[in-house]
Amino acid sequence: MGFSKTSLSLLLLSFHILFSSSDATSRIPHRQLFQKTPTFSPNQQVNIIHGDSVDFVPGKMVEKNFSFLGGSDKPSIENLGHHAGYYSLPSSNSARMFYFFFESQNNTRDDPVVIWLTGGPGCSGEIALFYENGPFHISDKSQLVPNNYSWNKASNIIFVDQPIGTGFSYTLDDNDYSRDVTSISNYLYDFLQEFFKQHPDFVKNDFYITGESYAGQYIPALASRVRQGNKDSEGIHINLKGIAIGNGMTNPLIQYPSLPQYAVDMKLITKEDQDQINKLIPPCEDAIKSCESEGGDSCFTALTQCNDIMKNILSIAGGINYYDIRTQRDGELCYDFTPVETFLNDDSVKKALGVLEDLYFLACGRLANNKLIRARMNNFEDDIPALLEDGIKVLIYAGEYDLICNWLGISKWVHAMEWSGQKQFADSKTVPFLVDGAQAGSLNSYGLLSFLKVKGAGHMVPMDQPKAAFQMFVNWLDGTLNERSV
Repeated sequence: MGFSKTSLSLLLLSFHILFSSSDATSRIPHRQLFQKTPTFSPNQQVNIIHGDSVDFVPGKMVEKNFSFLGGSDKPSIENLGHHAGYYSLPSSNSARMFYFFFESQNNTRDDPVVIWLTGGPGCSGEIALFYENGPFHISDKSQLVPNNYSWNKASNIIFVDQPIGTGFSYTLDDNDYSRDVTSISNYLYDFLQEFFKQHPDFVKNDFYITGESYAGQYIPALASRVRQGNKDSEGIHINLKGIAIGNGMTNPLIQYPSLPQYAVDMKLITKEDQDQINKLIPPCEDAIKSCESEGGDSCFTALTQCNDIMKNILSIAGGINYYDIRTQRDGELCYDFTPVETFLNDDSVKKALGVLEDLYFLACGRLANNKLIRARMNNFEDDIPALLEDGIKVLIYAGEYDLICNWLGISKWVHAMEWSGQKQFADSKTVPFLVDGAQAGSLNSYGLLSFLKVKGAGHMVPMDQPKAAFQMFVNWLDGTLNERSV
């Protein structure tokens, strides 16, 4: 049976979920998911609220406890410590950042705290929560089914709607929107400080920053901000141990020029096509360099110039899904997140979560995206060597069938990155990553740096290969990732 809206108990702030009779380990088939791209809606002024019945108290976290309860035919999932809430950003005029927090199903006291950052920019953390590595998956009928490969089986995990203007995060003041990644990392650092004040029992736990796509920029920036905050004793010491980036856009200067080579390798275009498209690479590279030195409008020019490479590939390759080239696009879009939008826009669900009635949830929206239009082409690889030298472990992973943030370009910047172990990493042997005795990927590693190419996955690895992604995550956390590769 599916989710029943009438089963919400607002008094207890509890969602009453009747689990679907489908197998708990199943995931939504590709044909259901790969239909639309992130649902950008430029005509909707989402999360611009005029007037607010709740007082704005800077730096305050307002959190509610709730629980997902099983139906009569399924065992209840109780005492998991499910939380949702808002954090009022103290450095803003009226911005509030929304989040979910799920305590570990394994060992709440000792398991690490993990924050997941979704990219876009402007895509909600609830995409990961309900389609990738959260405790539940959502079907095309907005029914929830338990996820046997949820990352909260090995960690206490936070999903955040960021930047402001994403998902349920909102503001009353246009000046609060982030225009660059530095602003985003400062907001997130403030959020973490208040989170650990609200949850002091987790302060000593190991802490990891994870995410995918455009979060390939957020993650190094936030890690650097945490590192600096710890060094300067700004507040609560955050026990940062590692970062993991999945199919991230981290170094555009290397990644954009990789697009034609990947496309020809995957037989999306011919060698003759590649030769023609390669003529667009020098102008793209020059524009990125101008962006790095000048900033501002030059970065918008770089984005436009480099996107011409992708446009030319797609004009030849036809209607492929550029997040997973195994599938075709359905019309103009690639992903369908309508089920989670339907679920979270239900008035009773919003009331249970403490969300304003006026807020309309979009899985991905133009608002935050447009505010960052001149901050899309910066290089955040430069933040990573200092993390490695400080003893922070770094996992870079990539699904093999993603075009837009393809594994080839990611591998190139990882290998080109200058750090004390660069030569040894470059000389490292590529070994198979094994799950249940079968190869699930190819791994290169040296010291604290690992790069994993994941078989059978596109842009969203935990969605396409949930078991392999969970195994990767667990082994990376406990330091045995290399031992799984022999």
